Amino acid sequence: MTLRHMSVSGSFYPTDADEIKKMIEHFNTILASHPDIIKRFASLHTNAIIVPHAGWVYSGFTANIAFRILSDSKPQTLVVIGPSHRVGFDGISIADTEFYQTPLGDIEIDRDLVQELMQHYALPYFPQAHHEHSTEVQMPFIKHYFPEIKVIELVYAYAEPSLLEPIIDYCLAKKDTAVVISTDLSHFYSVDRAKQLDAICLEAIQNENTDTLHQGCEACGMIGVEAMLSVARKKALQSVILDYRTSADASGDTSRVVGYASVAFC
Repeated sequence: MTLRHMSVSGSFYPTDADEIKKMIEHFNTILASHPDIIKRFASLHTNAIIVPHAGWVYSGFTANIAFRILSDSKPQTLVVIGPSHRVGFDGISIADTEFYQTPLGDIEIDRDLVQELMQHYALPYFPQAHHEHSTEVQMPFIKHYFPEIKVIELVYAYAEPSLLEPIIDYCLAKKDTAVVISTDLSHFYSVDRAKQLDAICLEAIQNENTDTLHQGCEACGMIGVEAMLSVARKKALQSVILDYRTSADASGDTSRVVGYASVAFC
């Protein structure tokens, strides 16, 4: 059995299954104390989301909202797409393994779709690129909300949005398949400056305007976001911003913050 091993458990999220469940329960308890938020998003139906990828203590609440909403759509395969932070390479790598390891149990990788994407888009598998937190931090959420689901992991480095766009389009055209785009927003500015920069990202996402992204948005996964916005326009999907906050909300440090947002495309 070939396995995509965990590489950031214990740092970005807990290694213990019970601790993971407690954190998700905590996020949902906070959400339950805001019935206005639950009511606002109750009717959403989505098969594509944007989520952050920092340590759960900082961005887990924001990501959890998106996965909870996505779970109502009951997809059978999730395609998780994130930027490479450790390894530089040209293009996009796909995890060509059989299972994805999480503390909650292994997730089966959709081998049929892996082979389709490799053949249609000449995707390679660079194993070293898949020690990547931007995709991995999503997997415990996925195992929790979708116990029987299959996944695909795509990691990109030096790539143009035009390389990702047809892949996202192809996947969303398949029945019972959903897409998860991973990105954080601005990094290590004062909280006021971070909110200014992140407002550009949020405006671009809200209006599905890829030109606006290039007017100051500093999302580390902007390639994936731009590709997703292009597909959303093509498919007439409406973007709905679910949550926005910065690391200062958790840490109290307003001098060097990171921005986080979650989005559903409906």
